[in-house]
Parts: sequence; C-alpha cells; structure tokens
Amino acid sequence: MVKLMDIPEEEYIYPGTRACAGCSMALIYRIALKALGPKTIITVPASCLTVLHGMQGFCTTKVSVLHTPFATTGASASGIVASLEDKGLADDVNVVAFAGDGGTVDIGIQSLSGAVERGTNFIFVCYDNEAYMNTGVQRSGSTPPGAFSTTTPNGKVGYKKNMAKIMEAHGIPYVATAISSYPLDIYDKFKNAQNTYGPKYLHILAPCPPGWGYNPKDSIEIGRLAVQTGFWPLYEVINGKFILSKDSKRFLDPTKRKPIEEYLKIQKRFRTVSDSQIENYRQYISDQWESIKERIEKK
Repeated sequence: MVKLMDIPEEEYIYPGTRACAGCSMALIYRIALKALGPKTIITVPASCLTVLHGMQGFCTTKVSVLHTPFATTGASASGIVASLEDKGLADDVNVVAFAGDGGTVDIGIQSLSGAVERGTNFIFVCYDNEAYMNTGVQRSGSTPPGAFSTTTPNGKVGYKKNMAKIMEAHGIPYVATAISSYPLDIYDKFKNAQNTYGPKYLHILAPCPPGWGYNPKDSIEIGRLAVQTGFWPLYEVINGKFILSKDSKRFLDPTKRKPIEEYLKIQKRFRTVSDSQIENYRQYISDQWESIKERIEKK
C-alpha cells in the first residue's frame, strides 16, 4: 500500500474553486488526479464537479476536461477513447469519466453499461453523495433509506442501488469501492485501475455537508464512521477475485464495528429515521458482511 510520502506533491486542481466548504468530492478528485497524472482526459456530466470546474471559458484543473450532457458520460468516454486509438495515443492517455450518483446510477446508467459492454478501456468513477445535490438535494437511486431529501421529506423508502455489484455483474476486470476519508486507499485504487486494461469502475462515497446536514469540519469523521460502522465496506474485485481492503478487514469481526446510530445521528438528513429503520440498517450491515465473509472463504 502507498505511503503518504509516495503521493506526488504536484497539484492538478488550482486553488479557489466553487466547491462547498468541506466538500469531499473535491478531495476525491484531488487524490485521483495525483494518481493518474497529467496525461489524463476527464469527461463529466452535469454535477457538482461541473461547479468545481467553473464557468465557461475557465477550468480549475491542469488536465483536459469535457463537459457532457447528463445521460451521455459513458458514451462520451467511448468517443474519446476511439479518437485516441485512431491517433495511436490510447496507450499514453488515461480517459476517466467522473460522475455523481445521479449521472451514474440513474440518468447515466445506460451509457455506462453500453460503454462497459463494448469493452471500452476507461475508468468510470461515481462520487456518490447520495442525492442530486447540485440541483437542490432531490433523492436519487443511491439515496439510503430514511434519508431526507426535498423529494422525500419524510425519509426515503427502500434501499440504495448497489452499483458496484451491478458493474461487477458486467464481468469487467476491475471494480472497487472507496470513500473520501481514506485518501491513501483512493490513491492505491486509482493506480490499480490505471494499470488494468479494459473497463474499470470505482464507486466512492462522498459525504456532503449541505446535503447530509452536518458541520463541514466533520466530513472526514463522517466518512470514517461509514466504514467503522460497517455500512460502507472497502474492497476491490480484480478479474472476479474479491479482495477486502486493509481499512475494512478488522470489521469482519462484528464486535469491532461501531453502532450504526453513531453514523446516522450526526446527519440531519436522518432526523426522522425510526427505530425500525435503524434495526433494518443493523440487519442490512450484518447481511452484507456475511456475504463478504462467504466470498473471502471461497478463495
């Protein structure tokens, strides 16, 4: 695993972006670009990341960025890869689609699935802040149960889509989960994706201060709690082989996990969550880790 001193000092995002205070998406993006380096082309749908990039005529990154309509990120990436292949440059340039959960699990899922089915050699990243944050905190297919949004004022009913499993079912060579609070893990996984040929998918949970309802200074702590409670396991699936990440391994032991209430209670979006929903969370976490244990034991 990479050490802190191994991460390049060069920054690929200029200071003074329009990201919110405490924005974990900006941290994810910063670490990703350090891992990928300057020979990278990013394609982005409508999302918080378009806000970070700035108004037309400006861009806050040192790498090339193409903004594309909400539903077309996967197709956009496919077009970029095809163009690079035609020019004989595909082996030298990283093509990365960076989309929020709305542009991944909902509006963008068809073009993503199509690009993956075609075997496009690119990285697709979902930074998952669990709602349409850029347009007013409407629920998405990735919003967790019981969470407030402007379209679920009494809390969402139903679970969030497990997009990592959906992408794994496509049979692609690399799938990983990550979270903004563990930047070394993020760096490692982007390097692994970069060194894998074919479609790669990373699903990264991205706590959002205004959308989740917490103090911006707590972004890192909330992300850690997502992992420590067992709600968000960190793992990779490389050519079908499941690998539990270092920062999640100790939580195979349920006695090492923190109560899920510690994660929920510091987010205002869960202020109406019921006791039965909390019990459902406990069961969901337990079932999820039993499935992980079974996958590990099958090696």
